Amino acid sequence: MLKLSVNHSRDGFLRGGRPFFYLADTCWSAFTNAAPDEWEEYLNYRKAQDFNVLQINILPQWDCCVEHPAALPFAIGADGKYDYFNLNEAYFARAQQFIQMAVERGFVPALVVLWSDHVPGTWASRRMPDHIIPFEAVKPYVSYIAKIFSRFNPVYIVSGDTDFETAEAVKYYLAALETIKNVSPEALTTLHLCGAFTDLPSEIENSPNLDFYMYQSGHDRRSQYLAYAMAETFYKKSVKRPVVNGEPCYEGHGFGCEYGRFSSFDVRKAVWSSLLSGAKAGVTYGAHGIWSFHKKGNSFPAEAYSKTPFPWKDALRLPGAWDVSFARSLFEEWKLYDLEPADLLIGGFPDIRMSVSKSRDKVAIYIPYALKVTIGAEFRDFDWTLVDLANRRFAKPDVVISEGKTVIPMYDANADALVVGRRLL
Repeated sequence: MLKLSVNHSRDGFLRGGRPFFYLADTCWSAFTNAAPDEWEEYLNYRKAQDFNVLQINILPQWDCCVEHPAALPFAIGADGKYDYFNLNEAYFARAQQFIQMAVERGFVPALVVLWSDHVPGTWASRRMPDHIIPFEAVKPYVSYIAKIFSRFNPVYIVSGDTDFETAEAVKYYLAALETIKNVSPEALTTLHLCGAFTDLPSEIENSPNLDFYMYQSGHDRRSQYLAYAMAETFYKKSVKRPVVNGEPCYEGHGFGCEYGRFSSFDVRKAVWSSLLSGAKAGVTYGAHGIWSFHKKGNSFPAEAYSKTPFPWKDALRLPGAWDVSFARSLFEEWKLYDLEPADLLIGGFPDIRMSVSKSRDKVAIYIPYALKVTIGAEFRDFDWTLVDLANRRFAKPDVVISEGKTVIPMYDANADALVVGRRLL
């Protein structure tokens, strides 16, 4: 089980000394909602699709649809609430069993340490004050999980859906970050932030214990531009770190509080918009029904916002997962790790995203809707490939170069496309 590390340019990952594209699936509720045979079926399917990271909440997910979890992580006190000083080793033994099954198949576990409902001064804990962990219990709990999971070389996602509104929340997460690094100094750490959140407290942003940025562009239909806008913001931060979109729109998830659900096209758009706007270290996929391991007939507390999840076996086979796997394949095949966001398009639209390599020997453009694209620079002696992403078909566009411009004609498919140019040797 090779460790994940940050590369020398601090904009991507390495594993075993080779570039590593972080392609995660969101399965927050695996430890509580999936049976071992279900987990095995899930792992085998995602392995076949070439996913390499799994994002899991160590503690029960507050908005999942489980009726009777297999076990609880803490003992129940006389008041009927968790005794956070009394861990249930059977729960964590089961979690280790699940992680062992995952790493045997080559997955990197990315484990959420403290979702925001467990931390005071957050939006979630105000709704669920009984979930708050006493500060005195934070370090013992974090030390315990870091010790038992360290043999699996995980990533630690120290926060979950967190907004850092208060000094108390910052205090909790700084303590958790420090504890993780004291116990597992080589483990990579990040934070899962609430949707649209980019303004990290200075103590967090400048912490030597934080290894990479993870943002959430989220599930509101009207703010899908955040996939690229947030990537640009994190890529430009003064403390340079790899950037990952850790929660773009989930396939099959509702349009926030509006009618409708996100499709595989929406997923592709979010993924490529992120990758070509600064979040080039990798992306996360989510299927509405997988993250909660939903079973037909189970209640679901977030239905008003998210809509009813699909049964997990149906969600597992939604087509967008193949699209993000295909994105990883293209990214790795064409070695796009050195791309940087570029503002060279003329008369285009913000949703068309462009990146150019530092040596200007590679260009990549994501075009969500068929349209002629004009670049305000001449990229001569390039080999150009257009990929119809909906149908995974490749074509050679008739690119025209003159008068300081490179023009890519409109393609003849009503689909989104990736255009990649590579300088001829």
